[in-house]
This record gives sequence, C-alpha cells and structure tokens, in this order.
Amino acid sequence: MPRARRSARRRAPALAACAALLGWPPAAAAAPEGPRQAAAPEGQRQAAAPEGPRQAAAPAGATEPGIRLTVPWLLVQLVPSPELWIGSGEAHFGVRWQVTPLLYSFGMNRKLSPWRAFVVEPLTRHAGSIELFGSPEYIARPGAFGERWIVRGGARAYFPLLHRGDYLSCSLGGSAIYARERLGASYEAGVYTLFGALGAQVTTTPTAALRSTTITLSIRYF
Repeated sequence: MPRARRSARRRAPALAACAALLGWPPAAAAAPEGPRQAAAPEGQRQAAAPEGPRQAAAPAGATEPGIRLTVPWLLVQLVPSPELWIGSGEAHFGVRWQVTPLLYSFGMNRKLSPWRAFVVEPLTRHAGSIELFGSPEYIARPGAFGERWIVRGGARAYFPLLHRGDYLSCSLGGSAIYARERLGASYEAGVYTLFGALGAQVTTTPTAALRSTTITLSIRYF
C-alpha cells in the first residue's frame, strides 16, 4: 500500500502537465488520491467561486434619456415669455417664443450623446452647451399687424455658474433679425436659475433702422 502511494505521488507531476495541456482543472490532476473531491458536481464548484467580484469590477454604463417629441410638450411650448421692447422714444410689451432645432452639450456625461434636437433637458443645456435657435416675437405697438412681428435666428452658448447650472447659469449669443422688411443683427446676454426654467435676457439691436433693446423674462417649459 505505501508503494502504491509513492507511485501515485511520482505520477502526480506528469498528470498535472497532461491536464494543463488538455485544459482540465489542475486540482483534479494534482490530487489523484481524492476522487470524491475531483468528481464534485459542476454546480458545487461554481458555488464555491461566486461571481460577485467580477460584476463589481464591470464598468458602470450610462443610459440615454428617453426624450422625444410629444403632443403635450408641443402644447406647452406655445406658452410665450413676456418681454419689454424699448425703441427710440417708445416702449411696448411683447411676447417671445423659442425653438431649438439643434444643440450640442459639452458639459454632460461623456458616455451619452451630446446632440439634441428640439427637446432638451435642463441639465444638458445649462451644464454647458451651444445651440441654434429660432425666436419669433410679437410686439404690441401701433401699425400694421405684419409690422408687429420680429423673427430672430442665431446661436447661443450656455455656461454653468453654480451646481453645474442647476442653480445658476448664463448665456451669450448673437442672431440675425428680420422686422419691418429690414434685416439687422442682435446681441444678447442672459442669466438663469431654477434649473433653467426662469431667467432674464437682454437683447440689443444696434442696426440703425431697427435700433432697440429688449428685456425678456425667459420662461422655459421642458
């Protein structure tokens, strides 16, 4: 019996090498005297080596927000922002609508797409972004109905100031303006709070024929 044990021990390195070449578990080849342990069911061997550490080491993913155009969202966008239009020797109240056909965010999670069209979440916009915008306005001033409208189109950049823009952010922008059958240029600056839902914008138009300043109480519904 002792000779059999010594012989088994001498055969163990050779069996281990063969097992390594064949891809067998090394424990089964290195321990020939323990057939019961080597023949343990596969389920027990898997239970002895839980996969918890592997799952913990997996990189965390990011999920794209499920944003899309909806009828309720479109209806809410019809609510305008009030403003005060100040021209040469006159001032009138008006309203402004805003639409964002395209936005690129440089302040959001890098694992998510930085591009948005029309529907833009507050964090995506006010954490840092550049957008193309269109802005029709109606000014309650004397004259023909068509002369009361102003159409702007341009680009605007947002920068966060407090808590990634949720508490406070600002913007700078410029636009082309069409009013009273004339073209001009406008420049603007704004500041926003309450996750960008409430803000104030000051727009100035230095073009001689359209010279004016507009103060807008920006109300954005997301």
